Amino acid sequence: MRSAPLPLPGRFHELSIATPDIRASVEFYERLGFSQTATTDTFAHPYGVLTDGRLYLGLHQRRAPSPTLTFVRPGIAACLHEFAARGIELTLCRTGEDVFNEIGFEGPHGESLRVLEARTYSPAERAAHEVSLCGEFAQLSLPAGDFALARSFWEPLGFVATDEVEVPYVHLPLTSDALNVAFHRPRTLDAAMIVFSAPDMAARIARLRALGVPEEPLPGGIARAGSALLASPEGTALLLLEGAD
Repeated sequence: MRSAPLPLPGRFHELSIATPDIRASVEFYERLGFSQTATTDTFAHPYGVLTDGRLYLGLHQRRAPSPTLTFVRPGIAACLHEFAARGIELTLCRTGEDVFNEIGFEGPHGESLRVLEARTYSPAERAAHEVSLCGEFAQLSLPAGDFALARSFWEPLGFVATDEVEVPYVHLPLTSDALNVAFHRPRTLDAAMIVFSAPDMAARIARLRALGVPEEPLPGGIARAGSALLASPEGTALLLLEGAD
């Protein structure tokens, strides 16, 4: 039996995050209940991967767009014509027999995507139900002024849009077999948010506050009860919601 063809960018690998201080970022996510996994020596810069069992965060001590959705597609050099056929202009193209092959491109609202030749870490021996103190990873929410434009770009990449949702903030969800993304209005927050949910989120937030985890003001329109916006050392926003999908 033939397996289903890969989506254009391949399989989701990690959410790549740039940090000026990888030690501070690693300690922050470990404090939240994420655990480290073994990485390869692919990159010359300091690199670490942490997971909650479902989401893999790749911490890169280098200057780069952040966050970047990173995928793996073997034989990427031979697939460049497929990206060109979709009208995708590459912002990065490093291919050849003597280099680690990778390409990069952007979505219509500045979203950063990268495709690698091969994996750069080993999956952790951690069950998906072993969630962090943040609860269960729900989606990566990205700012977009035009939901229709975002949908037309992301659906050919293997994501399926559902109906626009009004609460807890206006957003357009898109699902895939490995990662859910969403698009929110820039007036909600002009930055990406890693969104987590749990039915006992109020208790989780109380525990995080007792641990001294720093917070930022909540985006406009989101109820304060059972919600919080955590501030990571490198600036990544983590939105915690009670009972959200």
